[in-house]
Amino acid sequence: MLTSIRGLSAATLSAGLLLSAAPAFAEEAEATPVVGDVAVDAIVDGAISEDIIAASAALDAPAATHAQPVLNTELAGAGAIERANAPIEDAIANSVGGESGLSLSGNVALVSDYRFRGVSFSDGDLALQGGIDLAHDSGFYIGTWASTISGGTAFGEMELDVYAGWGGQITDAVSFDVGLLYYIYPTGDVPGADTDYWEPYASIGFGLGPVSTTFGVAYAWEQDSLGGDDNLYLYTDFEAGIPDTPITLTAHLGYTDGVFSTDIDSVTFEQKNSFDWGLGVSWAVTDALSLGVNYVDTEGPSIEDATDAGFFFTLGYSM
Repeated sequence: MLTSIRGLSAATLSAGLLLSAAPAFAEEAEATPVVGDVAVDAIVDGAISEDIIAASAALDAPAATHAQPVLNTELAGAGAIERANAPIEDAIANSVGGESGLSLSGNVALVSDYRFRGVSFSDGDLALQGGIDLAHDSGFYIGTWASTISGGTAFGEMELDVYAGWGGQITDAVSFDVGLLYYIYPTGDVPGADTDYWEPYASIGFGLGPVSTTFGVAYAWEQDSLGGDDNLYLYTDFEAGIPDTPITLTAHLGYTDGVFSTDIDSVTFEQKNSFDWGLGVSWAVTDALSLGVNYVDTEGPSIEDATDAGFFFTLGYSM
């Protein structure tokens, strides 16, 4: 689910739209709930149930994740991103025994600061987030995700992401995810202000036991809401579960080339390309409930409650 996913810079205009980006993906990084194995010991008239065998095989295979994960801070589980996430995995889990091939999943989270690609969208305050996804066992999915923000009069108090995509397994250890994300700010109150924009995304993931890594790209083409400019975001997320514990370690590195860059030349005041990075740890309290803490930083001037580095906390629940 996008918890993507999730999301891009800050929600107010500054230094050539430095703080006008919207969060995402679900890339980047968002924690994917672990789905346990299904016991294949049901006997029907002396034979193993084919439905249960198929369900177990689906759950054993690593699932592609979208850009915005349930723990939708910068590193809560390694996603968005962005912005995007775990719709496919949760969908498989919820569709065991179903016949339509469709499944519904959801997520909700409380974060101490909504950080997206290193930038706060909640002005350093708490944010409530949640999403819902509808997926088909073919790998196609659609969904929506929302978060409270502190965006001023232009962006309002809410971000609403709507997305659709396709993901799945290339091999047992390699997964992919491609889609299109639309960022909407429905509560903005500036007549004629154009704030909504589109961003296609793609990622490829590699997994080996409890260790996985994801490489992704998101590109927002030139749009009026971006001041006629574009933005390229490249990222990698790393995740390693500690064996025999509910603890998962995460790391994130992102690179921005375009209007959402957080670095500014001190002489010319022109935007430069920038990096954002972070480290995190999450604890799976139950199969559905997770706690996370992340350290997030970004290149460029440190602006309090906007781009300053710090530790941020997440409480997430998936269903």
